[in-house]
Amino acid sequence: MGWREAARRAVAATLGVVMATTAVVPAGAQSSGRTRLPIVRDAEIESLVRDYATPILRAAGLSPSRVDIVLVNDLAFNAFVAGRRIFINTGTILNSETPNETIGVIAHEVGHLAGGHQERLRDQIARAQIIAVVAGLLGAGVAAAGAASGSGSLAGVGGGLMTSGGGIAQRSLFAYQRTEEVTADRSALVYLEKTQQSPKGLLDSFEGLMRQNMLSGVTPNVYLSSHPAPQERLGRLQDAAKASPYFGKKDSPALQLRHDLARAKIAAYNGGATQVRRAFPRDQLGMASRYGDAIATHLAGSPRMALDKIDRLIAEDAANPWFQEVRGEILMASGRSEEAAAAFSRAEKLDRSNSGLLKASVGQAIVTGGNPRRMPEAVAQIERGLQTDPNNSTAYEFLAMAYGRMGEIGAAELATAEGYWQAGNFRQAKIFAARAQGKFRPNSPQWRQAQDILTTKIATK
Repeated sequence: MGWREAARRAVAATLGVVMATTAVVPAGAQSSGRTRLPIVRDAEIESLVRDYATPILRAAGLSPSRVDIVLVNDLAFNAFVAGRRIFINTGTILNSETPNETIGVIAHEVGHLAGGHQERLRDQIARAQIIAVVAGLLGAGVAAAGAASGSGSLAGVGGGLMTSGGGIAQRSLFAYQRTEEVTADRSALVYLEKTQQSPKGLLDSFEGLMRQNMLSGVTPNVYLSSHPAPQERLGRLQDAAKASPYFGKKDSPALQLRHDLARAKIAAYNGGATQVRRAFPRDQLGMASRYGDAIATHLAGSPRMALDKIDRLIAEDAANPWFQEVRGEILMASGRSEEAAAAFSRAEKLDRSNSGLLKASVGQAIVTGGNPRRMPEAVAQIERGLQTDPNNSTAYEFLAMAYGRMGEIGAAELATAEGYWQAGNFRQAKIFAARAQGKFRPNSPQWRQAQDILTTKIATK
């Protein structure tokens, strides 16, 4: 099985898992009907979060290469697990003042993953559904008996049983989830100690959630909640956390800076300069604040000023790949594609995370430049990126453009099909795959690639 088909089947399987668990995905991360999470891709933030998660996953006995970490563009403090993926809201990073807080959240989610909680949760959902059906049938039987006997009061009891059946099931399910949350908290403490990291961040995140509850004036009903109240979790964890020999250990200054730079980027993209100032109220002249300001200036449509600001940061830290990446983004938006490609190329060389996004960005800039003689180079560069990151739907769009400019229409249609697939538009993916397949020799690699798209089925329930 090729790497594209393996990735495609993994996506299909995961989609089935997500669809099966929409009833228990945390609020703010679900919608009615088909789940469409606002996924955000960013090489810098993905690299940071991967570095946070890797030692935790290893401590839990899980292979980091087999667990995907997905960023959700939502400013709420939240994270959850679906399939072999950990979903983290960007708001969790933005609202974590230290790396340790985000690491604590990740450790908790890894606890769910390592404990197989999701698999058992599906069994609990099935059990809860049976409870609801049995209670509903019981209520219907009492109601019918009451109506037949002319007893209005008895019929009323039946109606009450019917409406409470779902409530019984829901409370049973929530009670189960609360138990698993406590187990994940305990597992998080174990992983943090194994990796010689402080559990204080885990406590700090709960304290933050508790303050939010108090400030909002909401007193959560513990019996109608899938998570224990923050106060309850704090009480259970404090003694054990403080007994850790690493409780007082601080994050390194270098890691703290990386964390702050990521927070500044999230702030800039979600609220511009105002949000950046709000995120760093006491340090307006720090590197992170100035980084966020440079990005905000770029997004506000002032490329010359933004370029000047990012160049100053590069002069301070020429080894930072993400400063070069932002420089490339500014140049791309200014129509200076050749210079943008050079900036992305420098970023790729400096990047130690081997980001497929950065590799593809070099080729995408070349495509934007429009020089037909450089299209083969663009194709090769984008393909390099896709080898590392086959889920990059934007890269496929640029790959299709490059092939189109080279006159290779079948390859362009096949790349378009792949782009639609990765973006979740499976109907269009199959349409373009069928169009592409007719332009290739039967059983050739491209023909089989199109056939993979045409024959792969997606679970929707």
